[in-house]
Amino acid sequence: MYKLVRKWLFSKDAEWSHDFTLKLLQRYARTPLAMFWRQQVPAKPVTVMGIEFPNAVGLAAGLDKNAECIEAFAQMGFGFIEVGTVTPLPQPGNPQPRMFRIPEREALINRMGFNNKGVDYLVEQVQKAKFDGVLGINIGKNKDTPEEQAVNDYLTCMRKVYAFASYITVNISSPNTPGLRNLQHGDALVSLLQQLKDLQQELATSHKRYVPLVVKIAPDLSQIEIQQMAEALLTAKIDGVIATNTTLNRDAVEGLEHADEAGGLSGAILHKASTHVVQELAKVLQGRIPIIAVGGINSAERAQEKLAAGASLVQVYTGFIYHGPGLVKEVVEHL
Repeated sequence: MYKLVRKWLFSKDAEWSHDFTLKLLQRYARTPLAMFWRQQVPAKPVTVMGIEFPNAVGLAAGLDKNAECIEAFAQMGFGFIEVGTVTPLPQPGNPQPRMFRIPEREALINRMGFNNKGVDYLVEQVQKAKFDGVLGINIGKNKDTPEEQAVNDYLTCMRKVYAFASYITVNISSPNTPGLRNLQHGDALVSLLQQLKDLQQELATSHKRYVPLVVKIAPDLSQIEIQQMAEALLTAKIDGVIATNTTLNRDAVEGLEHADEAGGLSGAILHKASTHVVQELAKVLQGRIPIIAVGGINSAERAQEKLAAGASLVQVYTGFIYHGPGLVKEVVEHL
């Protein structure tokens, strides 16, 4: 059935289809119409970062930026759901059009630019949702915030979402916010991680609850940069790492329609590069920090390759758009 729905959705503008689908999921999650996406998946619990996940397959951040469809995605059988990226203040993101499909490669290019309704709105939606599963909240900085003040945005978001998150993801790897990826390197990274850890300890004491802190990184790092990142995460005692975000590399889609559009490229063609990052991280981390793998997962086999490379959990995004809820069930059943 999803193939028929996808055919119609793919005949429309990519962002229009995205917004239409989310509105439908939000509106009908508590009605009998949820039967069209509700499915039972096997219970295959796994404990990571001290959290018990019903299964190892999660929804990556970016699809439900404002946490409006948590219940609908839970009905699809995801073991965990990550919402956001959210920023302190609402922002419209980059000018449209800003999302493009490359169906020949099961790929997407987006330059959304952290479009969201702000952290206060997201918290309201999380509180309204009838969901007691594992919820990750992905935080970022506002576009207008100067790079040297970026840490303040992350700290603001962290304070506001801490009480409602199972874990918090720090997004320093989106290619669509100017200067953001600079936070992945050197003194800027060390300072950011230390301030976040300090606040985490403060909030853990005041809330009497420890919420793991995860960092999401780019696939476009060199081997030396991956090693340096891993060492920085270990030094700061970060609880987990997500590998990877979208790529700026266009080699795999060269010559195809929309290939020259600016933004981050995701989809099946990212699998090899993101798996390489997982492997390199695993060599340095040696199991001391768990890895959540995302990038190019469009089948159970590819999910298994991520786990074999050293990941403890996987997330889907573009593969989910191309294959629908059935992908979640397929992957869980074969893990």
